[in-house]
Amino acid sequence: MPGVHCLACQPGGRGVILRNFGTLTGMSISPPQLLRTDTPDGPCAVLRGRWGAADLGQRAQWRVLRRQLAALPPAPDLAWDLSGLQWLDHVGAQLLWNHWGRAWPARLVAGDAHRTMLERVARLSVAPAPPPPPWRLMNQVHRLGELVLHAMEHVRFFVQLVGQLGLDVLRLARAPRRGPWRDLSGHLYRMGTTALPITALVGFLIGVVLAYLMALQLRQFGAESFIVNILGISLIRELGPMLAAILVAGRSGSAITAQIGVMRVTEELDAMRVMGIPQGFRLVLPRALALMLAMPLISVWTTLAALAGGMLAADLTMGITPAYFAQALPRAVQVSNLYLALGKSAVFGVMIALIGCHWGLRVKPNTQSLGEGTTASVVNAITVVILVDALFAILFKNVGV
Repeated sequence: MPGVHCLACQPGGRGVILRNFGTLTGMSISPPQLLRTDTPDGPCAVLRGRWGAADLGQRAQWRVLRRQLAALPPAPDLAWDLSGLQWLDHVGAQLLWNHWGRAWPARLVAGDAHRTMLERVARLSVAPAPPPPPWRLMNQVHRLGELVLHAMEHVRFFVQLVGQLGLDVLRLARAPRRGPWRDLSGHLYRMGTTALPITALVGFLIGVVLAYLMALQLRQFGAESFIVNILGISLIRELGPMLAAILVAGRSGSAITAQIGVMRVTEELDAMRVMGIPQGFRLVLPRALALMLAMPLISVWTTLAALAGGMLAADLTMGITPAYFAQALPRAVQVSNLYLALGKSAVFGVMIALIGCHWGLRVKPNTQSLGEGTTASVVNAITVVILVDALFAILFKNVGV
């Protein structure tokens, strides 16, 4: 067959002509075959027939060809003669390339069309992914160590942030006229005033749901009047402050991280450092003070909305009038519960602001880091709110009860 030649694949490249194996007979359409012959240069695997998708897809022919391929594994001294092929498409070429171990054989006889097909398959074939490494204890220990070191780095940065906040508070006390009061008032409005509608709505609905659920149980024992005690102590002491803190953490905490993160992306933080403007005094301090002042007020607002919802549901389900509810509430809940709620709400506000500033200052100058930092800020703030609330519940378990 004209144009048939042999390629020897060397480490530096493939493509030197060795010899011509001659023209093979049997050009009539025949199934794919693989035969082994001996030549003066050594053993040779001769391919015949049609090596296409339609022919290889027939079950009987594929079984025979699979046994023939298994009997001729690739070897350094084994030549491959493709000059007798009547048809070769991508499926047949991929089958040969995989059988060769994704490497060119030392001796190959192929026509120009077949060689082009094989080169295309070799170029486009993707190497199989390496198997995952076996599970080893040392690898898991190293991974755990990396996580611990990463967490300790965040703790160290957060402690530095808290210490810097304390120094900034002392600086503000020494020179109150130089304080960032305009920033403080702006943050009070954005984090406090604009949060009142959503906190009131959520608090009202929570009060309605709690009152309806309690009514179903208290009616069975004829203790409908105790709904005032249950709603009062649960909403004023626990649910009101925690609901407000979670809403503010998702709303204002993410905004703090996004604002400072955008300043990192736009290199405003670097400009502040070059100009000698302290980032803690201008960025962290006003946000922490604003949330410390706004959170107790938002907590009281959310609690009042929840009590209003519970009062309405109690009136509709059990006939407890709002007048009786308002008269019985001061006797059922001591005022110390309100003081405790206000105190821990202020702590919630400071923690939310510090966590938002922490993740905002650690944002890298790219949008992906900004999104990851905002998500981490919200998750960590909500987690810390729940942990601090549990700590307050343990420390002050005998207060107001």
